Amino acid sequence: MHQPHGTDFETRLDQLRREAREKGRVGDAGTHAAGGPMPNPSSSNNAFGYFGLPFLKPPVWEWMIPVYFFIGGIAGMSGLVAVGALIKNEFDLARVAMWSAAIGAIISIILLTADLGRPMRFIYMLRVFKYQSPMSLGSWILSAFSTFAVPGLVFTEWQIHSSIPIVHALAIIGIIGSAVFGVFLATYTGALIGVTTIPAWNAHRAILPFHFGMAGLGAAVAIPILLGFPEPALSSIFFFAAGAETLVQIYLTFRRHGAVDAALHHGKPGWVMRIGETFSGPLPLILAGLNVWFPAAIIFLLGALLARFGWLAAGRTSACDPESLLASERGAQPAAESKVPYVINPSIASFGSMNKSQR
Repeated sequence: MHQPHGTDFETRLDQLRREAREKGRVGDAGTHAAGGPMPNPSSSNNAFGYFGLPFLKPPVWEWMIPVYFFIGGIAGMSGLVAVGALIKNEFDLARVAMWSAAIGAIISIILLTADLGRPMRFIYMLRVFKYQSPMSLGSWILSAFSTFAVPGLVFTEWQIHSSIPIVHALAIIGIIGSAVFGVFLATYTGALIGVTTIPAWNAHRAILPFHFGMAGLGAAVAIPILLGFPEPALSSIFFFAAGAETLVQIYLTFRRHGAVDAALHHGKPGWVMRIGETFSGPLPLILAGLNVWFPAAIIFLLGALLARFGWLAAGRTSACDPESLLASERGAQPAAESKVPYVINPSIASFGSMNKSQR
């Protein structure tokens, strides 16, 4: 594209205006104001988007956030496991579950604070309570869960060497509180990414909380299985979680949204997602059916972690793909045959907008 300077630039603009008035169209190449507010067009012939730039800003989260999703899921559902163990009078299992809950709560706070950059930013998020914001709710949920999980572990260990009734009562309160807020901790992260404008996440916003919750439940049960607890109830819960994750994988495989969630099925994010979902779904389900519990638990934990990284990678790819956003906006299911014509041809974009307005 021609890049005139100084008076040549003004002269070129006058020529373009004159040509537009006389012919009703401009057939020659335009001009670009150097140093102007408009971004430089990409020199690539395959550039798409707004001057080769994505329409959406990709997530800036680092590795700490998917690990936080993983650890938070384990910690939250461990509180639920502790309540179940308490009901069945399995005190040793309740202790192990509370250790997982308390350690996971502490690690979650560290990871979230590290991603925010400064510890005070986490405190600032607690100054207000916005029930419409999953991020604000998540900060309060994590704080409430930690308030019950850490003291709950302390009183659970204390009552071993104490017969004071109040200690026993406080241990029970800590365990129950961990279970209540733990369920929200394990599932809100799915809602958090689902309510964003990133198409691949938003398209599956209804299933993401369930998906993250089941992955957290299976991982929380996998830890006591690895520690040698042969409880039939744990086996049943593990079967249930692995089966639920298998159904999620089937749903994601066959309920595709074309270009909208293409990032979940193609490229590196797609491979990470497939491996993670397979490792947390059908593979541990088969191994558990063969009574091979130790490898099944290890593989489930690895799969749940990989799936979190897969969702983050797919979100970044989807945000940088204009076709994904445009297909989401126009409600298109099949992927467009070409990215370039739809984006750079104003008539096609206007036609899609007109159809939406007529509906």
